[in-house]
Amino acid sequence: MDPQTLTNLFACTFSPDPNVQKRAELEIRKLGGQEGLITTVLAIIGNDSVDLATRQAAAVYLKNRVYSSYFVDAAAPRPDQVPIPVSDRNHLKASVLPLIASSPSRAITVQLAGALKNVVARDFPEQWPTLADDVKKLLASGNVNEVHAGCVATLEMVRAFRFRQNNDILPKLVEEFFPTLVNIATQALSNAPVGPSQDVPTIVHLILKTYSTSIILHLSPHQQSTESLVPWGRLLFQVVNLQIPKEAVPEDEDERERSEWWKAKKWAYKILGRLFHRFGNPSQLPSSLQNDYGVFAQHFVSTYAPEIFKIYLQQIELFVSGQAWLSKKCQYRIFTFFTECVKPKSTWALLKPHFETLVSSYVFPQLSFNAAKQEQWDSDQIEFVRTTVDEFEAFDSPVSAATSFLFSLASNRTKSTFLPILGFINRVLQSKPAAPQRYGALNMIAALGPFIMRHPDVKGSMEQFMIQHVLPEFAATEPYMRAVASEVLGTVIKAGLKFSNEQHLHQHFTAVAAAIDDPELPVRVHACLALIEMVTDSQSVRTAVAPQVGKVIQTLLKLSEETDLDILNHCMESMVDTYQTELLPVAAELTARLCETYARLAKDSQVADETEAIDLDSIMENDPNEEKTFAAMGVAKTISTVVNAVDSSPEILAQIQEIIVPIVVLTLENKLLDLLDNMYDLVDALTYKLRSISPSMWPVFELTYKLFKSDAVDFLDEMLPSLDNFVSFGTEMFKARPDYRQMVLDIYQTSITSDHLGENDAVNGCKLAESMLLNLRGHIDDALQPIITTSLSVIPKANTAALSLANLDVLVNAVLYNPAAALHILEQAGPGVAREFFEKWFAAINVDTRLPRVHDKKLSIVALCALMEVDPAAVPASIQEGFHGIVSGALKLFLAYPKAVQARKELEEAFQNDSDEEEDEDDSKYLNMNEEDDDVWDEDSAYVEMLANEGQRLREKSVKAENGEDVSDDDDDEDIEEELGYISPLDTVDPYIQFKQALTNFQMKNAQGYQLATTSLTPELQTFLMEVMRIAEEHAAQTATQS
Repeated sequence: MDPQTLTNLFACTFSPDPNVQKRAELEIRKLGGQEGLITTVLAIIGNDSVDLATRQAAAVYLKNRVYSSYFVDAAAPRPDQVPIPVSDRNHLKASVLPLIASSPSRAITVQLAGALKNVVARDFPEQWPTLADDVKKLLASGNVNEVHAGCVATLEMVRAFRFRQNNDILPKLVEEFFPTLVNIATQALSNAPVGPSQDVPTIVHLILKTYSTSIILHLSPHQQSTESLVPWGRLLFQVVNLQIPKEAVPEDEDERERSEWWKAKKWAYKILGRLFHRFGNPSQLPSSLQNDYGVFAQHFVSTYAPEIFKIYLQQIELFVSGQAWLSKKCQYRIFTFFTECVKPKSTWALLKPHFETLVSSYVFPQLSFNAAKQEQWDSDQIEFVRTTVDEFEAFDSPVSAATSFLFSLASNRTKSTFLPILGFINRVLQSKPAAPQRYGALNMIAALGPFIMRHPDVKGSMEQFMIQHVLPEFAATEPYMRAVASEVLGTVIKAGLKFSNEQHLHQHFTAVAAAIDDPELPVRVHACLALIEMVTDSQSVRTAVAPQVGKVIQTLLKLSEETDLDILNHCMESMVDTYQTELLPVAAELTARLCETYARLAKDSQVADETEAIDLDSIMENDPNEEKTFAAMGVAKTISTVVNAVDSSPEILAQIQEIIVPIVVLTLENKLLDLLDNMYDLVDALTYKLRSISPSMWPVFELTYKLFKSDAVDFLDEMLPSLDNFVSFGTEMFKARPDYRQMVLDIYQTSITSDHLGENDAVNGCKLAESMLLNLRGHIDDALQPIITTSLSVIPKANTAALSLANLDVLVNAVLYNPAAALHILEQAGPGVAREFFEKWFAAINVDTRLPRVHDKKLSIVALCALMEVDPAAVPASIQEGFHGIVSGALKLFLAYPKAVQARKELEEAFQNDSDEEEDEDDSKYLNMNEEDDDVWDEDSAYVEMLANEGQRLREKSVKAENGEDVSDDDDDEDIEEELGYISPLDTVDPYIQFKQALTNFQMKNAQGYQLATTSLTPELQTFLMEVMRIAEEHAAQTATQS
């Protein structure tokens, strides 16, 4: 490979001419498989005479090439994978560490490090036994660049194994390298030069990041030992306490936040927080982790937690007094730790004397309207709204940490903290401070609204508080005060405030209605949110808004288009649901606007996806482009609400369908997988409500099949309801189109045979096969054999009750579709196959819970009825002996059938009642009124416990599977419940009438068989047979009367 040619190609990859850029990328891709290419790429990266941009392009190529193709699974190679030759692999391993040590830029180092991590993950230690010694030599070097390279390499080695469960490589790396790392960092800090040099902070930053990466899942025995914990603890406290000279960091605060010194401090705070949260907090430690960390937790909480608390408190005191600067990430980590200290008894004892000071000196200023908020209001009002609507939008910000701290105090230590906090807020407001401080006090009320409205001593005073402190702010000159007034109003109404005075309600409604037309966007958004809560809560407000509902919807649409805020989509859903009748005339126009917005957002999200490289680390990073996807999801949900609102008018619904289909096609054609769920919800709703498939909808069916066979094979769960509707309501088209029938059959067979799909997908495939057999009777004769053959293959490998039942239902449906043909195919499938099927079927019939649903029982009854009418000559010899049992089998099903029907009816009524009644939340979720300062164990604690225990169970199950042990687990088989939305052609079949007719035909066609079937019945079943016949006559008489 000619180095100069390749260098020129890399230089062209960042050409301003897109055609030149594309040609170069294609040429490099063509050369990708040549032996020696990677060796040449490495030479280019290390060549100081080549310009930096070209070397960086080569490094990016190297990382991506290693990521995609260093390991190629011979059993399932991907088309884009071209294996890297062994000689190039060896050269890469020999060159990557020296290249990192001599790297001219951080950008190139990052790419080389990424390549190193992927090689380590595949080859270390077996295929790269010299790596550990090579890295140790770098760490022991007197050359700072080599030490830096050693730190980078150690970090990547740890990152390669950070998520691996049950591996011994990471603990060995920790024990082997971490004593050296802590010594390097300690010595570097003791000799740290005062000045702009970044060598020391960069090395300390890398070392602390390595430690943090190593404790994502586990804390190794070495890390729990005193010999490790003491030096690392000393180092972490040293970094936290470090007062960084001004000349060592940039003057600009944003740049200072990103500087190496403050990155190092951020990682120190993060490690201390992780050690406490995950491993060192005995009162919150899940039971499944007690064996591994119980002793460590007791030691940590008694020895280290008090020291951490003391140091963090000092740092906050220095910060709030203006004596020291703290980065936002460090503030977040400090208050996250303080929040963790609220529940345990031992740390609450440390925090309790200081909580009021922390609330007044830190939380209150964070929630007040400060210079940062003013700058955001002036420069990006949409982002301001996003962060005020959801304080956790920027989850790692000081504001979110302060809010979480406030929540934790209010909910976990209500008796000690709640009234003092409210007292502080009242004192602030009574002092009539400037607007920024009033904003802070009301912002705290907005945050605490759900707690206030559940506190027995406080909620009764809230109406007067609103009149005195909130209503006047709607007329404030400062727009942010008008915004927070709406936010408080919406919050407390949602939390349960009922105005006892109708005039007070009218005053607040009038203020909110005016605020909807405010010139400032954040005010309009918060006013809309408040109005929705008032509409939901108050009949008088609903009545007042009704004449203006069109204007309100238009305002919401405009705001939604301007901001892409998902919360506004929820508002529109609520308005559409509330004013269904009023919106019918404008439903089509509203849907068209929403579809335009969806199409724009979907295209934006597609562009973002196409420009992003994907690897594990980029997935873990917070992706700002996903906001477009989430916003598109929100709009799609609003469209669904419109569809549900107009289902009383088939004409309008059909009109709306034609508006919606293009966005479904857009999504499917462009393979926007994140949005498929929403689109199939729409297709399901439209086809189900209209009970028909319009011509414009059939391309959606075709696209669905193409998607399933390519990029979306694992989306069958989302596709199934729509596919079922296509078969159920488009039967005439399927009868006329053999290619459509083949598509559905192929989806079923793929769901069973694909290695990429699991048992849930197989269950969905079975449901689709059922739909074919029930809806296309007499039109899929050629599919009967492949369906039965495929279904028989499932019997020995089904691990769950759900799949066993779904598969049995397919075979029973095949018998119902054409009994004689099905019996013949079963007999031809192999010796004893037909007999084995009947044994399994009757085993299920004899145990009520094996055919639990109404559909299962009715299906088996009518299939047994079909068998009664079959020509005796068509019954295979292998099953003739027990064939007379079909009558007793049907009767046993009839014994349990009424109970199943009643249970389904009760479930439907319960579902209806649940949807009619609002959920009544338990106040204990919000408030802890205990007088004692004991450990607090709440829903969050229980949830973490559940996750940890489930993780432990799955790990143990995985280990057993690897060892070849039995991993069957009865707990995995949950009860199979009724599917209330399920419809089929059997719904109109009366099983009693069907049975009576079939039994009569049985007697006429096969008198000997009939005689044997009825005389072999037990006395109880013979008596019950008379009862079933009586019920059949009653039902037949009722049917005749109705007709």
